[in-house]
Amino acid sequence: MAGFRSLARQVRDPRCDLALRRHSLRKCLERFAPYGHRATWDHLCSRHGIAPEDRNPDPARLVAALGELEEARAVWLAYERDFAERRRREKHDGLRRPGSFDDWHRRTWGGNGIVRCADPGVHPADPLAVVLRRLITALEAAPSAVCPVCAERRIVWRQDLDREPWSGPVCSGCGIAVPRPVLTHEALRAARRARGRELASVA
Repeated sequence: MAGFRSLARQVRDPRCDLALRRHSLRKCLERFAPYGHRATWDHLCSRHGIAPEDRNPDPARLVAALGELEEARAVWLAYERDFAERRRREKHDGLRRPGSFDDWHRRTWGGNGIVRCADPGVHPADPLAVVLRRLITALEAAPSAVCPVCAERRIVWRQDLDREPWSGPVCSGCGIAVPRPVLTHEALRAARRARGRELASVA
């Protein structure tokens, strides 16, 4: 199975036909897709003017989309190295049991669904690397009452997420499933209350 870097080389290789280069970019998303596979593809297509079903897109657009993905991957790999080093220090100091923050990180290891979008068609508009830097800043700071990506306060609790955890806070602004460790207890309670109000208004 080809790795991310060998797939990236195929995307850039002018000797490959465009269908293969496009396919290789899609395969890159099996290795690294911050919003989830479908949402990350939709994001890259939107930002770089690629029709999602176009089998022969402009190669310059494919390479630009790959460049955005690679920059974001570099940001995340640096964060994961720092995270692994922190865990080694904690284990050395006797802290063997990971906390809730580490539970979230375990589910995102490798870079898939780091900032998963509940709806693949709704995602942040900023470059992926910018979004990941905002998330990392939030993960390293005290919990907040706002979305770490767009600073929206309207966060609602969703019960229909497509992967573990199957329910959780979702930003009404940019559409990300907000990692619980970055939100205060009060923000999480408010999200659940917002869910209750939505259900009451439907009933």
